[in-house]
Amino acid sequence: MRVTSPLAVILTLFATFFWGSNFQATKIALNSLPPWTASVERFVCAVLAIFILMSLKDGIRRQVFKQNLLAFIILGTIGVAGFNGALFVGLQSSSPITAALIMATTPISANILEAIINRRFPNFSRLLGMIISLFGVALVITNGKLFSEGTLHTASGDFVIFAGSLGWAIYTVGTRIFITDATPLETTSWTMFFGTVVLAITAICIESPISSVLAGKFESHLASIYMGIAGSVFAYLFWNIGIATRGAGKTAIFFNFVPIFALGIQMAMGAIPSFAQLTGITITIVGVLLGQGLITAQLKSKKLFVRE
Repeated sequence: MRVTSPLAVILTLFATFFWGSNFQATKIALNSLPPWTASVERFVCAVLAIFILMSLKDGIRRQVFKQNLLAFIILGTIGVAGFNGALFVGLQSSSPITAALIMATTPISANILEAIINRRFPNFSRLLGMIISLFGVALVITNGKLFSEGTLHTASGDFVIFAGSLGWAIYTVGTRIFITDATPLETTSWTMFFGTVVLAITAICIESPISSVLAGKFESHLASIYMGIAGSVFAYLFWNIGIATRGAGKTAIFFNFVPIFALGIQMAMGAIPSFAQLTGITITIVGVLLGQGLITAQLKSKKLFVRE
């Protein structure tokens, strides 16, 4: 089935929603599982599910695997293991507010990286949209205290988290540029597989994953399974479909919706956001629409209608 641009936008939004829901699911998983073990369990479930899906749909194409083996390994290490590992390590000394703000810079990093590789400068509306949406996200995660003294601080973990955001930007751009003849499903499957291998090796070196899994509670395992299926398989797959259909730059800006959806889920569970956070949500949506060219397109159509 051919994926149209509007459908790709919808799928990308679903990807960011699933990632946003992972924050709450992670809290449940970590009730009885150590972080690295919970992460491995999540991605083991994800790899099993996505390889079953790939086998039923297209089968495993050995030529595609051999042709992109190095890219799959590198991007899986950076975009799956590196991205998730950097968040865990960084949050040991960084604050969640600072971490969320740093991660919100990912769309800008991806667009700059894509522009450098393609040797072209992003258009003005794209840049303005990214800046506006980033400002909106900053208002949300700081609860309107963006310019208050003492709201943000620099810790050693901040740099680790920033490295993770760069890793996700590299993954976003790299899956489109360095992988050839592979479908989004194949790209998602193999990068997730190699990322899981790296996570598993890390967990074995740091924790005792087998005994931790056996001692874990049912609700923690259920949360890990949800993150593995929805928050990993569907999220990564939909994200890669968006990249393949619309490009890395246009897709990356939607990453700003992740903290917005996370806040929305908290609202649904009874935590009401402040006026500043609601303002930030509105600004973020406007920035994304502007960055996608939807607002300028509407203005142009209205001008043409008035002239006629």
